[in-house]
Amino acid sequence: MGGIEQARKTAETLEYSAGFGNEHSSEAVAGALPHGRNSPQRAPLGLYAEQLSGSAFTEPRAHNRRSWLYRIRPSAAHPPFVRIDNGTLRTAPFTESVPDPNRRRWDPLPEPAPGTDFLAGLWTLGGNGDAAQRTGMAVHLYHADASMTDRVFSDSDGELLIVPEHGGLLLRTELGLLRAEPGHVALIPRGVRFRVELLDATARGYVCENYGQPFTLPDLGPIGANGLANARDFLAPVAAYEDEDRPVEVVNKFCGNLWSATYDHSPLDVVAWHGNHTPYVYDLHRFNVIGSISYDHPDPSIFTVLTSPSDTPGLAGVDFVVFAPRWLVGEDTFRPPYFHRNVMSEYMGLIEGAYDAKTAGKGGFVPGGGSLHNMMSAHGPDRTTFDRASEAELKPQKIDDGLAFMFETRWPVTATEQAATADHLQRGYDDVWQGLSRNFRP
Repeated sequence: MGGIEQARKTAETLEYSAGFGNEHSSEAVAGALPHGRNSPQRAPLGLYAEQLSGSAFTEPRAHNRRSWLYRIRPSAAHPPFVRIDNGTLRTAPFTESVPDPNRRRWDPLPEPAPGTDFLAGLWTLGGNGDAAQRTGMAVHLYHADASMTDRVFSDSDGELLIVPEHGGLLLRTELGLLRAEPGHVALIPRGVRFRVELLDATARGYVCENYGQPFTLPDLGPIGANGLANARDFLAPVAAYEDEDRPVEVVNKFCGNLWSATYDHSPLDVVAWHGNHTPYVYDLHRFNVIGSISYDHPDPSIFTVLTSPSDTPGLAGVDFVVFAPRWLVGEDTFRPPYFHRNVMSEYMGLIEGAYDAKTAGKGGFVPGGGSLHNMMSAHGPDRTTFDRASEAELKPQKIDDGLAFMFETRWPVTATEQAATADHLQRGYDDVWQGLSRNFRP
């Protein structure tokens, strides 16, 4: 418990730098950050200058992601990496099974085995694309009852969008510290090393691994200059370093496999940095919902927080969508999400409360659970929800008893074998639409 108490004490004192996509700069020691140049002949305070590039050097300025790090030792000073067991972590291409048009829903992950940290507790549900080709995404879940001790993790295959559902996390990254509680999301860029410490006895949540273009804020189009997620509500860390000479295991996810090397020092030794390839934390309750004030339920794209663009304008490699608290006032409108078939594929999770299109409780859609509706798979409100909403009095209604999200992707999600055969798979999911009887009267 001492470790949790110390982590919570640290988390309560964190400071941040605000603004998604900004050119942030931070130094933990005065004078550590050079001015007027990135790589002086001798970096200040005997530090090493190192650039971390999240995009190609020649990508357009608006898309370029890079940060300059000023660290105690260069990242190049490490021993060889060796393969280690992948555990329950899987990566695209997903070839152990075939894409399945059936609708699926899972209960939350079971309790982790004692001593399971965030990395060991990653469990892959499925995904698409090819990590080595930097296309597609993966859906992971995590459960943990231990902090990562004397080891850190980095993902060369993609960036990680972490969605806590139960238990808070303290994320110690190369660029500083973030606190992510349920209702927050944390974004760890490709290649950034980090360690996860628990703020509660156990933790559980979701992870979207984005192999493609980095997440960005969606364009607002006719909405105008304001709305959805505000850039200023994304918080980047300030520099905080570890100067420790002790063995630390560094685990790197590379082309789908885990590789390990034992350093003789902590690699979280960045004393100063500047740039825009940086982690963020964002409070989903700050999302500024835009919706109809006349009639009809808007398409769920109106709830997009972050998007990973593809080579086709408007077609995302993956979107992150949140169904945040909001008012419903539509006249002569069926207010829950409508019956639907979609060229995009949808994985939905629930962070808290209940979702307005599905029945909650045992055997239903519950926090920590998730559903997968692949492309053109028919879905929509269950029978109970349909009956209730069809007869409801259409007075203004506040939806504030739940927080759900969706990973929406351009390609079908192929479930892993472990997900398709899991004990917590709800094998009677199709039954929720039984009883939608014929009402047609010519």
